[in-house]
Amino acid sequence: MRSGRGGDSSETIRQRVKAARQKQLDRFSSTRTPCNARMSHNQIQKFCSLTKEQGDLLQQAMEQLNLSARAYDRILKVARTIADIESSPDIQDNNLLEAIQYRSLDRNLFY
Repeated sequence: MRSGRGGDSSETIRQRVKAARQKQLDRFSSTRTPCNARMSHNQIQKFCSLTKEQGDLLQQAMEQLNLSARAYDRILKVARTIADIESSPDIQDNNLLEAIQYRSLDRNLFY
């Protein structure tokens, strides 16, 4: 906002979100799961795989932020959704870091 650069238009963002939702519908078409937020633990393991380095990063964040196993699953679901919005077949480092940041903000750690 301070830089004065314009962001993406609402229509551009709308199209990205629609495409991400369609990816989720396709991903779960043979199940009763409607979207990433409703993934079971087994689905998280299948669709949210991480590299060793990403796993180490997430483990470090879990320890430093004192997060629960439930938070671990939520971070992975959000990271998968961010990757879907970016049309990435895999969770990228920046997707994982963004999801961790959202979780840390949710815990009011920046006051």
